[in-house]
Amino acid sequence: MIEGRPSATAERVAMHRAAHQVLDRPVLFEDPLAIRIVGRASAERLRVETGRFDDDRRARSLRALFVVRSRFAEDELAAAVRLGVRQYVILGAGLDTFPYRTAPSKSVLRVYEVDHPATQAWKRQRLDEGAIAVPDLVTYVPVDFETESLADELERAGFDAREPAFFSWLGVTPYLRLGSVMATLRYVAAATRTGGGVVFDYAIAPRLLPPRRRAAFDALARRVSAAGEPWQTFFEPSSLVQDLRAMGFGRVVDFGPEELNARYFAGRTNSLRLGGSARLMSASP
Repeated sequence: MIEGRPSATAERVAMHRAAHQVLDRPVLFEDPLAIRIVGRASAERLRVETGRFDDDRRARSLRALFVVRSRFAEDELAAAVRLGVRQYVILGAGLDTFPYRTAPSKSVLRVYEVDHPATQAWKRQRLDEGAIAVPDLVTYVPVDFETESLADELERAGFDAREPAFFSWLGVTPYLRLGSVMATLRYVAAATRTGGGVVFDYAIAPRLLPPRRRAAFDALARRVSAAGEPWQTFFEPSSLVQDLRAMGFGRVVDFGPEELNARYFAGRTNSLRLGGSARLMSASP
């Protein structure tokens, strides 16, 4: 991302989540704050230009990815809470609205929102402009994954790495250097040894994609690079699974588009489906 500016990708993702609330029935990922968090100008643009988010298969595939990964992460979080997890760390929180649509009286979680300082400051402005209350259960943790210690900043914010915790890390790993990604995952493995886990998405190595999917991948890569946020890190799924197990994760499950489409999009009458390069990883002790 461009130094001193909020993430353009975070805004783009939020717009697709908001479009999902308008365009798709049934709603797969219900978020009553999705439209408010993008701001009045963006919400009006969504109302006027709705077709831009639904005019071709690529737009629908992107929307499907952004909503399914949020739904999947919160499904996994709910399972972790049932097993006793009481700490939730959202790495690269962007405009995620989870803690703001959770009634404080019903929540058992302490939520730590981790993001680049510029993006986090921009989000807090959006919350204020949208009259979205910040509950006491939220703690903001500004961190630059490339230059600062996640462990140190979380500890300073009150996170207890000795207690079970669940982490989500969505839409971030492709934009970081490989060393930063692996260092973060090693920390998460250590911080979840007593319970919890992590869900994250990742970009598959382009060389593994068939020609048509590679062309779509390259087109999107050019777009994010032009926005100042180039992709840097890619993985081969089976090698990543091995790396995670070596870090200490006992359960590691890789979800590709076939599994996710079967779980979340089967029987839908519209054409909302994941494309061929979508990957989600779930890992726990």
